[in-house]
Amino acid sequence: MLTAYAQLAASMALVGANVGVAKLLAASLPIPMIAGLRCLLAVLVLFPLARAMEGNVRLDRRSLWNLAWQAAFGTVIYNAGLLAGLRLTTALEAGLVLATLPAVVAIGSALWLREVLPPRQWAAVALAAFGMGAITLARTGAEGHGSLLGNLLVFGGVCGEAMYVLLAKRIAGRVPVVTASLWMQGFSVLLLLPFCLPVLGSAVALADPAVAGLLVFHSLTTSVICLLLWYAGMRRAPAGIAGIFTAFLPATAALVAVGFLGEEFSAVHAAGFVLLTGSMLLATWPSRSRNV
Repeated sequence: MLTAYAQLAASMALVGANVGVAKLLAASLPIPMIAGLRCLLAVLVLFPLARAMEGNVRLDRRSLWNLAWQAAFGTVIYNAGLLAGLRLTTALEAGLVLATLPAVVAIGSALWLREVLPPRQWAAVALAAFGMGAITLARTGAEGHGSLLGNLLVFGGVCGEAMYVLLAKRIAGRVPVVTASLWMQGFSVLLLLPFCLPVLGSAVALADPAVAGLLVFHSLTTSVICLLLWYAGMRRAPAGIAGIFTAFLPATAALVAVGFLGEEFSAVHAAGFVLLTGSMLLATWPSRSRNV
């Protein structure tokens, strides 16, 4: 069981670390180029993986339409919001904003899927709101690095990712995981292509081994390795426990931002971190303690 927990933790830690990686890439490449090349590399790796692990990669039309919409929200809108926001705000604050995802998904489930949320889920939403308020307070009168507009752009990306999660619920269990990811990344390439063509000349930046290496790392970890680690862990972890490990996302994002990018971690950031991590744990902790 410890192996499963380590896989879940590593998956979320990689997602958090990639907030800092994405900030570095956004300084060297246009946003459509980053997202488009990331998805293209993922397709090249996922296709043989899907064939080897799940066999036939053909899907019915209804599933394909659902995956196309998932690509629009979970890749195009999410990456546009995250990468555009990271050009204005810090990786630390972007990572904290990403921690609102479970709360936003809970609100979407109530409003769109008409799910009845228990009081604990609404408490998670309230904590997330207070956490976002703390980050906003940190921006009031602050000098330099963060940006309220940047944080709002990242939050727009979170809303896109939440819509992706809600759409994924509609085909959960009907489509194999790696095959679904393959088709989603493929649709993402097609959606991003019109935005990549006008900035094609910017690919010259990939002549820098550091930029090329970061792009390959970003693509393989976020679109392939994180996926495989997450679902490998979920196969053996007790039902409902996996969501707890999402707390590693803001924690790792903060560590990378402060330790490697030299960003400042203030007392208000600490308050936001506690509130948002508490929100994530409330939203994802198993309902029955015996599942732990």
